[in-house]
Amino acid sequence: MKRNHTMMQFFEWHLEADGSHWKRLKKSAPLLKEAGIDCVWIPPVTKGITANDVGYGIYDLYDLGEFDQKGTVRTKYGTKHELLEAIEACHNYGIAVYVDLVMNHKAGADETERFEVVEVNPDNRNEEISESFEINGWTKFNFEGRSDQYSDFKWNHHHFNGTDYDEEHEKMGIYRILGEHKGWSQKVSQEFGNYDYLMFANIDYSNPDVRKEMISWAKWLVDALHCEGFRLDAVKHIDYDFMNEFLTEINAHTDDNFFMVGEYWKPDVASLETYLKNINYGMDLFDVALHYKFYEASNSGAAFDLSSIFQDTLVQSNPTQAVTFVDNHDSQPHEALESWVKDWFKPHAYSLILLRLEGYPCVFYGDYYGIGGPVPIESKKEMLDHLLCARHEKSYGEQIDYFDDPNVIGWVRLGTEEMENSGCAVVMTNADEGEKRMFVGEHRAGEIWTDMTRSRDDQIQIEEDGWATFPVNPGSVAVWALDTREF
Repeated sequence: MKRNHTMMQFFEWHLEADGSHWKRLKKSAPLLKEAGIDCVWIPPVTKGITANDVGYGIYDLYDLGEFDQKGTVRTKYGTKHELLEAIEACHNYGIAVYVDLVMNHKAGADETERFEVVEVNPDNRNEEISESFEINGWTKFNFEGRSDQYSDFKWNHHHFNGTDYDEEHEKMGIYRILGEHKGWSQKVSQEFGNYDYLMFANIDYSNPDVRKEMISWAKWLVDALHCEGFRLDAVKHIDYDFMNEFLTEINAHTDDNFFMVGEYWKPDVASLETYLKNINYGMDLFDVALHYKFYEASNSGAAFDLSSIFQDTLVQSNPTQAVTFVDNHDSQPHEALESWVKDWFKPHAYSLILLRLEGYPCVFYGDYYGIGGPVPIESKKEMLDHLLCARHEKSYGEQIDYFDDPNVIGWVRLGTEEMENSGCAVVMTNADEGEKRMFVGEHRAGEIWTDMTRSRDDQIQIEEDGWATFPVNPGSVAVWALDTREF
């Protein structure tokens, strides 16, 4: 039996833009493995519009920190050589690497072009608010610093269906590019009437040359980095027919273990389920619905019904295709999708993703190492290390739920013979001190269990019939398991 897989998102928004992150990953690899992390999702590796770009202002997909473009050779995170060294270090310690792909837009064009557009209403992109007219738009990408190495494809306005800036009039807006077979894709999220357009120069996946180039690039990236998976950014803005083609091509190019997960940022599970159906269940999705349940619970205190925490979530309806998470770079404070789970509830939320049978959990770098920037947030490493240890050593076997109270819930993992001394009992409350009587197995009779979170000093002896009463502190979590420590 294999150990539980655990992913870490190995970046947060406010990392120092000093080019040291790939070196940091290389140095961290053995420590991550020791902590129980065996997969890392790394930030976009491609050249952005500046050396400070977090990675989502994509300029050149083939520049991984190798060419002098946009005033820098390295990316925010380092050079291509340092990236390859970091990936090699991860592989040496048995850690898989998932690369963040940004395929919705391009930014930082080299030249403007003149072409015809119509301005649309930002709140309803199907509503035209101008007559057709010509603009000078930043849509021409030549990549002269790369000199056609790896690809000679040059982008121009024919490869985009929208842009956000009219250089001639120095005016921001959403401009739909006109021309034969031009228009917003209909196979995207219907928010704002049509959510094909997100930002910068929007890639037009109705163009066959574009589809061919993007798939060719992704295959090149797999071969160049020897990565084990992709995290696909902003998929609700990308034509899902293209996404089906992309998934098919990448799966044919890689082995059966290549992993792909998409970010479809909608808090309602129905949208996530519909998208999975549209892509023929070809990849996993982040459980955004569960994240917002955690956010609500952390802001509601004892008024939140903990027994309903998994209702209307992806991990409940499609557990094998749900990547569960507590927070990420977008939800952290002061970012575009801020929905930060409050600190008091972080142990609850992480227990709910790390210590259960369903879902593929992802730990956020900002929680594990802390967040920088203008409003720093302290690391929760100690708390997470306890829970990661419980996941790695104890959280195996059949699961029995005790979700029978709005404020105190619990569950048991019965353990397996293959994982010696595995099995645990988790209890949590969002109100006063509580307890939960739970069955852990008759074969456990007489064992002494302690709290792996170290929040309680009790020693609980399992009764002859395999039951025990497990306590928990007010507003807290306790993870009870066989005490194998030497005193």
